[in-house]
Amino acid sequence: MPLTVGTAGHIDHGKTWLVRALTGKDTDRLPEEQARGISIDLGYAPLDLPDGRRVSLVDVPGHERFVRTMVAGATGIDLFLLVIDAGEGARPQTHEHLAILRLLGVNRGVIAVTKSDAVDAETLELALDEARELVPGAEVVAVSAKTGAGLDELRAALARCATESSREQAPTRLYVDRVFTLHGIGTVATGTLWSGRIAPGDVLRAEPGGHDVRVRSVQVHDQSVDAAEAGQRVAVALPGLERSELGRGDVLIEAGGYSPSYRIDVELEELGAIPSRVLVHHGTSATLARIVRKGRFAQLRLAVPVVAARGDRIVLRAGTTVGGGRVIDPVPPRHADADSFERSARGEKLVYAPVRAEEGGWAFSEEWLDELRTELEQRLDRADPLDPGVPAPTEPWAAEIVPLLGLERRGANLYRPGASGSLGARESEAAELEAQLGPSPVKVEDAQLARFLEDRGRLVRVGDGYAISPRAYEHAREVLLRELEAAERITLARFRDLLATSRKTAQLLLERFDADGVTRRIGEERVLRRTASTRL
Repeated sequence: MPLTVGTAGHIDHGKTWLVRALTGKDTDRLPEEQARGISIDLGYAPLDLPDGRRVSLVDVPGHERFVRTMVAGATGIDLFLLVIDAGEGARPQTHEHLAILRLLGVNRGVIAVTKSDAVDAETLELALDEARELVPGAEVVAVSAKTGAGLDELRAALARCATESSREQAPTRLYVDRVFTLHGIGTVATGTLWSGRIAPGDVLRAEPGGHDVRVRSVQVHDQSVDAAEAGQRVAVALPGLERSELGRGDVLIEAGGYSPSYRIDVELEELGAIPSRVLVHHGTSATLARIVRKGRFAQLRLAVPVVAARGDRIVLRAGTTVGGGRVIDPVPPRHADADSFERSARGEKLVYAPVRAEEGGWAFSEEWLDELRTELEQRLDRADPLDPGVPAPTEPWAAEIVPLLGLERRGANLYRPGASGSLGARESEAAELEAQLGPSPVKVEDAQLARFLEDRGRLVRVGDGYAISPRAYEHAREVLLRELEAAERITLARFRDLLATSRKTAQLLLERFDADGVTRRIGEERVLRRTASTRL
């Protein structure tokens, strides 16, 4: 079973040098990292163990300003490689990183006491003793990335620690930690696959953006694979998705497997006083939230939605790490009810947002449906009067649940029954625009207003954001048809002269007539379409 190892430790204790010595790969890829000599972002490398297994290794930054990045790298790992400088011993970020690992439930790992060549034997022994006390039961190995001393022993210790454990079968879930573009490939996303599998051709859903994405290819450590399994570091090519539509903190999931939520219920684990507003780290995301507590439980009310599952671990920070927790309900209703918290903690499944029912279809609560209906009604209240609709939900449950909302679907939008667009307070703006219209195209900045007026026969759009009056359009059409009846063909120059207008105006009009099916372009000339000729 694939495993992922994550480094941890204070800045300048030699994490990246040790990774390079173990794997042969420099994980500091950014120019700023190489210039400053410190890790800023996450780094990745494959690590071959003495027994022939290959594990994924995630290298995290050690500076206190980059703890947020460290947490993003630590989520989803199976075991840690804690790095401590033999000359300095455990430092503040050593302790904070270790606390974060414990909050995330990462309890297995190895401690590497680095720079063993730079201290005397007595100092090294003191550092080894301190490390053993810091994490009782963990193997401690003295190493030197500079001389290579202890590297084989460290690999062997990692192999002994990397015992495989069964993973819960669950739908596909990959939290994105890096997004970039490659020429000829397009957008590529990387992350640790928490559950399920990913293969070329799979269609996943990118949340919280709500985009359906198709996987073109899958790589594990720069090697193409037929499928990636849970626990592996994965890179997926996602054609058709813009780089700006995906980022660290987003998640790729199996459609219908999980639901994004602005709320999650957790059982808290406190390291210190937890304030009412915190930064919630989950997966690779960091989200501001308000905490509503009830004893050892809390509901986290988030600024942006997250995709969580029961049993996930979260980390809470407010300047420093103040605690964490275990998710007991990933999509709860808004509440602060002690009984509901207790029931969720005992493992009772309280259905709120849609989940797949065993007999097929979707199970959900009336409370959730009422909340969805209220949210859509509020969005309809804020909709533009010109087009008083809002985008319909696109989640997998939409086909079954949207008809229950009492709204009218038109294309991709939802409307109140019988609703139609109106100018309202913009009538004077529309009248002012109409007063400017004539045979010469006028630039209209508001495309939605232009569409609204055109639908009601009050202007005609002629491309590039320009419009003319309907009377001018009909006059130009009559001139065009008379000429085509007489000569059968017309050039741009001839049409310009007939209208006594500019070349640009004649060009815009001819392109509109082409789009309307009146004419067809052949080389530098236009001819009358047969369908148009039958309507004459």
